[in-house]
Amino acid sequence: MITVLIRASRGPEALAVTLSALVPAVAAGLVGDAVILSAGQDETIAMVADAAGATLIVTHDRSWALGVKAARRDWLLCLDDGDIPQEGWIQALERFATFGRPDQPGRFKRRSAGPLRALAQAALALVGRDRDCSGELVHKRVLLGELKPRSSVSLAAFIERDPFFA
Repeated sequence: MITVLIRASRGPEALAVTLSALVPAVAAGLVGDAVILSAGQDETIAMVADAAGATLIVTHDRSWALGVKAARRDWLLCLDDGDIPQEGWIQALERFATFGRPDQPGRFKRRSAGPLRALAQAALALVGRDRDCSGELVHKRVLLGELKPRSSVSLAAFIERDPFFA
């Protein structure tokens, strides 16, 4: 089982879209819990988190750190609100969580991702800033700094951002 970390910055509607996409994985026994990282105090986001049975953490930066500490599972699926995993994602994550190496994250393919996103990821890595793990299945030990991450493995599944929240 995995924990899903969701950064909420686009509002409760975007959060609800992402949470509803996770329901089949909860029913399949893959997702055990969810942690929502909100950029500020928002009563509606708190209500959505409560209705989903998720833990809500208010954080004033875009770091995953507080969510990692609240996660109950070793493998963490990091998403931004508005992200929607596409067909086949549950099986891809199950295989990766079972056979993947803890020091090697698995990354969803993004149809809308271009060279600018890859360049931004490389720049963050060079300056040593908090990695942007959005769209990755990452072992908790990597995000806690206990393991040095290797390059990501491409998962056999896609993730898209709902165009309304792009």
